[in-house]
Amino acid sequence: MKALRTFIRFVDRVNYRIGRVTMYGIFVMMAILLWSSISKTFFNPSLWTLEMAQFAMVAYYILGGPYSIQMGSNVRMDLLYGGWSTRRKAAVDTITVMFLIFYLGVLLWGGIDSTAYSFKYGGERSPTAWRPYLWPIKVIMCTGIALMLLQALSELFKDILRLRGEEIDNAV
Repeated sequence: MKALRTFIRFVDRVNYRIGRVTMYGIFVMMAILLWSSISKTFFNPSLWTLEMAQFAMVAYYILGGPYSIQMGSNVRMDLLYGGWSTRRKAAVDTITVMFLIFYLGVLLWGGIDSTAYSFKYGGERSPTAWRPYLWPIKVIMCTGIALMLLQALSELFKDILRLRGEEIDNAV
């Protein structure tokens, strides 16, 4: 059980810090979109702004996902769940998190394969006029999915400890 607690503390700390930094990504997206509006109004439109805003949004969501899970901000059907005891919630979460872990595992496998393809064939590029390399955003996506997978495992281990009647210290 000590190993589980160590894993939980490590993963929670890493994802907490990354999530806190990632929160400021909204300002990056706002700056890109503001520049897009200004350049379309007063100058020649920039080709890179829309795609760069999409990349920033992907990074924002994918790196903020583990933090969201950790803080309990994810969407959950509270019709029945909200009235359950902590032990019953842990039992149900133990089952449902297995589906999430499977899904994230398949997603990570596909993401790694797609990222390897980008590197293998001399740098895959977007088919747009700007033509940026795609490997940077694919690496960010794989990193975010891996962090989310680790956070899902952390949540599974927390639920196992709750089912055993043990307290979980949230020392982030």
